[in-house]
Amino acid sequence: MQDFKSYTLERKPTRGQIGRRILYAAILLLLLVAGLLYFSTSIDNSPVDERLPAPEQIEKPDQKRVLPLQLPGQSKREPIAPSPSPKSISFIKQAVATENEPTIEADTPVVAEMQEQGPEFHTLTYEIKNGDSLATIFKKHDLSANLLHRIVHSSDTAKKLTDIRPGEVLYVDLDHEQNFLGLRLEQSKINSLKITAVDDGFESVELSREVEVRTNHISGTIESSFYGAAKEAGLSEKLIMQMAGIFGWDIDFALEIRSGDQFTVIFEEDYLDGEKLRDGPILAAEFVNRGRPYRALLYSDDTGRSDYYSPDGRSMRKAFLRAPVDFRRISSRFARERYHPVLGKKRPHRGVDYAAKTGTPVKAAGDGKIIHRGKKGGYGRTVIIKHGQTYTTLYGHLSRYNKKAKRGSKVKQGQTIGYVGSSGLATGPHLHYEFRVNGVHRNPLTVKLPAAKPIAKKYRDDFQLKIQPLLSQLELINRTLVANAE
Repeated sequence: MQDFKSYTLERKPTRGQIGRRILYAAILLLLLVAGLLYFSTSIDNSPVDERLPAPEQIEKPDQKRVLPLQLPGQSKREPIAPSPSPKSISFIKQAVATENEPTIEADTPVVAEMQEQGPEFHTLTYEIKNGDSLATIFKKHDLSANLLHRIVHSSDTAKKLTDIRPGEVLYVDLDHEQNFLGLRLEQSKINSLKITAVDDGFESVELSREVEVRTNHISGTIESSFYGAAKEAGLSEKLIMQMAGIFGWDIDFALEIRSGDQFTVIFEEDYLDGEKLRDGPILAAEFVNRGRPYRALLYSDDTGRSDYYSPDGRSMRKAFLRAPVDFRRISSRFARERYHPVLGKKRPHRGVDYAAKTGTPVKAAGDGKIIHRGKKGGYGRTVIIKHGQTYTTLYGHLSRYNKKAKRGSKVKQGQTIGYVGSSGLATGPHLHYEFRVNGVHRNPLTVKLPAAKPIAKKYRDDFQLKIQPLLSQLELINRTLVANAE
């Protein structure tokens, strides 16, 4: 058999087939170009900000994405916001309220920052107590001793800081780094001492607040005792003692007071910030004892010396105080024979015992020289003063002496020489007071005392001029009292 060869026949496309293929390719190419043109045109025609998603359209966790369907020819609308939660409402209200507040400038510190920074300075406050000194106070508050030395020696005014007293208040200003800024020593409600730190040291100044001075008057009638009647009428204890001191040379308030006696006092009062601060001096006073009137008027001469005088210029003061201590009562009088409460037997009592609290100041009865200061038998701690060549006075049972009143020193009438106590043979605190004339004991309550000098001649006209308004006021008060009594 004849071998046959196999042949692969390739069919060539006809012209018609080639034409159709070219046509299809052209159509696809046109479609592709048209599609590209369409998409590029729609992107270029959109605004730039519409190409980015709006904040409301940002997909959040747990939030369903909602794509609004826009139909052809439909206008665009703002997306509908969801209903706010109660927490959101609260936040909105707070935001609205904040919007109405004044705008805070960029350089204005925020409150929180101010709190963190703290105040620019702080003040240490310390009330002075017995035994305190500036050195101990500075050491207690970790303040430099060298700082205190520089402050005190900066001026004569600053040196007064060394004389601090109990009851005064010290204020020290420090910055947040404990640097000293200044201090103020409040000596009273009126007076204070201020020290301020400056670049080249310290500035010192004494401050004094202005006090308003008012005039007042009080009258009263005695039923049993002057002290009780005066307190009931409204007189302070200070004014009662002043009254007793003014008339004490002419009237024995322990023995001569009678029911029906009357008194009137015109005095000053000091006011600070509309409130009464203290009683001032007595300007004029009248005491009617057993129907006899005594009047006293305050007068100050051009040297600043002040004293009380009768309307005719005689000094109300005598050469000696009738009572050298502010006493509550007379516990024992002058007697030739008295039962001694400690010794238990009778013996003379050659003085007067004035009962008073321990520590009450004892005053020199008159000008003189101290000839004895020390213990003296049953008298205990004793001071004896010699007044000229004729008189001597003795002060016994003292608790302590005034450091400035030493043996041989001269003293003035009214100067404190010691303090009431119960040293020696005494059952309680009191002053034993003796008055001797040429060495002979006399009753201090009844002895006739020499008068002090009257007002100087050169001041008499000025004195009469100044006392007339006070005398007129006393007359007016008396007429008013009489009218009210009727």
